[in-house]
Amino acid sequence: MMPYTLNLHGRLTDLSSPQVMGILNVTPDSFYASSRMQTEQQLVERVRQIAAEGGTMIDVGACSTRPGSEPVSEQEEMERLRWALPIINRELTSLPSLPSPLSTLPSSFPISVDTFRPTVARMVVEEYGADIINDVSEGSDEMFRTVARLGVPYILMSVEPDLRQTLLVFARKIQQLRDHGQKDIILDPGFGFGKTLQQNFALLHDMEKLLVLDLPLLVGLSRKSMIYKTLGCTPIEALNGTTVLHTLALTKGASILRVHDVREAVECCRLTSHLLTCSYTSA
Repeated sequence: MMPYTLNLHGRLTDLSSPQVMGILNVTPDSFYASSRMQTEQQLVERVRQIAAEGGTMIDVGACSTRPGSEPVSEQEEMERLRWALPIINRELTSLPSLPSPLSTLPSSFPISVDTFRPTVARMVVEEYGADIINDVSEGSDEMFRTVARLGVPYILMSVEPDLRQTLLVFARKIQQLRDHGQKDIILDPGFGFGKTLQQNFALLHDMEKLLVLDLPLLVGLSRKSMIYKTLGCTPIEALNGTTVLHTLALTKGASILRVHDVREAVECCRLTSHLLTCSYTSA
């Protein structure tokens, strides 16, 4: 694992060990029903669960990007986030008192907001102190200017079909971001976006080649169609397959896993890290 760090409002977060980002959706239509939080109590319970199970980041989504979905309006996305983020922020302040053998809670728990809209990105950072912007659209010049001015890490996702195109587009977009003064960039290969089933697996097979760009990799494989379609099951039944692919992604250089099932991903990170760092001696 490369010794990457992120600057989160002046606080350095170490990525030398894999991090687990728990998904929290304030949507009624995200593809995995168990990730949808519609009441204050559900929000509170999910925040506490992510922390208690060892997650170190939260990714908040208010506009579903599941295949075939129509994005809600910008106003609706903002209203959902204005409802949810104060509750999440309030709950995070009480998290250090959580008794949990798995919790490795940092002094400040980063909040990522999943949005492709620059105005939403500006709102969540300026009004609610969001730490990271997670953009599944492959970015725009307006978004690049916005995140550079805000000074927060930016997750750049690929919607390209193969490794070659992903590398080419990433290189061009990284340069655009740098030209605007963006410092912290995280790359997401974009599993499930713009790719066939076979292209998803081919990209995972060669994912370590993205490390040539010298930036941390975030992987979003959790319960996705490349798993449940291959196994002939449903998203509800895709946890074991998710853990298998998480393990492979970690061996290929992933720094962050974006997941629905935090405890299982944390255990996967710990075991894989032990495998990658242990030195064995012959008997």
